[in-house]
Amino acid sequence: MDLKTASALRRLRLVSVPEAVSWLLLIVCIVLKNTTSFNAVPVMGWVHGIAFIFYVVFLLDAWNRTKWLWTRAALIFILSIVPTGGFFADRMLRRETEAQVIAARARKESVVNA
Repeated sequence: MDLKTASALRRLRLVSVPEAVSWLLLIVCIVLKNTTSFNAVPVMGWVHGIAFIFYVVFLLDAWNRTKWLWTRAALIFILSIVPTGGFFADRMLRRETEAQVIAARARKESVVNA
């Protein structure tokens, strides 16, 4: 894995958890708006909207660099729509990144030892 691909995956991972948290907080704000006089929906809506836009932009960048199948990119996108899906996307991306780093290190060591 080259440095740009690793950076793209890292950016996507870094935005997936805050996007999921902002989605959950937006749901809480909607419930509070409908049950009390507290209305933080406009603010939390903006925060979540910006986080979602970053998620989509970083997903497109990672998809372009990793050459995933469209089904994999679609799954990661669908996980952003599910309220806790960002946590699962982060876990999937972390496993994939770790596996690719281990494979790259093994290739590097085999070249050095040969």
